[in-house]
Amino acid sequence: MAWVQLFFAGLFEVCWAVGLKYTEGFSKLWPSVWTVMAMIISFWLLAAALRTLPVGTAYAVWTGIGAVGTAILGIVLFGESREVLRLLAIGLIVAGIAGLKLTSPA
Repeated sequence: MAWVQLFFAGLFEVCWAVGLKYTEGFSKLWPSVWTVMAMIISFWLLAAALRTLPVGTAYAVWTGIGAVGTAILGIVLFGESREVLRLLAIGLIVAGIAGLKLTSPA
């Protein structure tokens, strides 16, 4: 269950990271409200996962999911670079997340 919580914590991290773009420096009310809500949910789910998972593993996976998801949505939503080396770097992050999951005792 902790890995499921951690996965969703990572997805909500993506939501708030992308949401920050839409808040325009927290000057827009509703995007700001949704972004802060996503932050709270993300941290709450991360904290719940940390009851079981090692902190180093959980934090690295959480930030990795957030980084990969945000980079992919940056490409899709904002037309950010699709350069091969950038995509390779994203793939390396995914490999790191998978490696942490496979080597985790929980």
